[in-house]
Amino acid sequence: MYSFSTCWNSARHTDGRAMLREIRELGFDYAELSHGIRISLLPGIFEAVKAGEIRISSLHNFCPLPVGVEKAAPNLYEFSSDKERDRQLAVKHTLNTLDFAVKIGAPLVVLHFGSMDLKDYTGKLKELLERGEKGSPKFQKIVAEANAAREAKKKKFFDHACDTLRELYGEAKHRGVKFGIEIREAVEELPVESDFAALLKEFPAPVAYYWHDTGHAQIKQDLGFIDHAKFLAERADRLAGFHIHDVKFPARDHFPPGGGDIDFAALKPFVKPEHIKVFELSPKVPLDSVTRSIAHLKRIWGEE
Repeated sequence: MYSFSTCWNSARHTDGRAMLREIRELGFDYAELSHGIRISLLPGIFEAVKAGEIRISSLHNFCPLPVGVEKAAPNLYEFSSDKERDRQLAVKHTLNTLDFAVKIGAPLVVLHFGSMDLKDYTGKLKELLERGEKGSPKFQKIVAEANAAREAKKKKFFDHACDTLRELYGEAKHRGVKFGIEIREAVEELPVESDFAALLKEFPAPVAYYWHDTGHAQIKQDLGFIDHAKFLAERADRLAGFHIHDVKFPARDHFPPGGGDIDFAALKPFVKPEHIKVFELSPKVPLDSVTRSIAHLKRIWGEE
């Protein structure tokens, strides 16, 4: 199943039906409602779905945006926060997303899992990439330092995030909605790559799954933390779907596939027709580049 994210066009629409029609006109039967869906867009969204113009493949937490929030804010309230109030607000607004998923017929919600309180290792490594110092002794030293810092500090934040997910797991199961836990691009974000296996063991199917973001994984590879294709292969048995976008070195993402450095052919062995495959492109990508990138990716991955 291919789908297309409203992150490309939600900001420039005031009518949710017109927003989804634009995606339908690109040739998609499905759309993902991303984390920039304002409450004012909901009436048109419901109209489009009720009329059978399009179906909703997935939602990206938090969706719709909390009252008073007008711009995408997926990390507004973090599962991993040290502040109990923030964690409870994360639960509240994720429950709202789950209820919206039921109303709109979406089978899955993509989640960010949180972050930990660390120095900005991501920023430091990106600076070195910009200067052409990938693989240098200084680069390798910072990667090693970042790994050590993550291991030393992650437990408290990871435990908070797991506690938050436990509050939501039964609610999602009761509603028949899946969670896709997304790989993130920043070194400071959770889950740490090595913790996905334990996380997915504790929170089993049919509720919790791995969500592979091609851009985030490529950045993590460029920053020195994973091998992109190998990382996907090791989690393929619990894979629910993809966010699809390309990366221009160093660490600039949400480009159209074919416009960057990702080897999409290397990922193809792990792509199945039943996966939700969502194009997640920057609002700055022009229409002609959007259509070319869709055709490019489908030539590699197939039409289904």
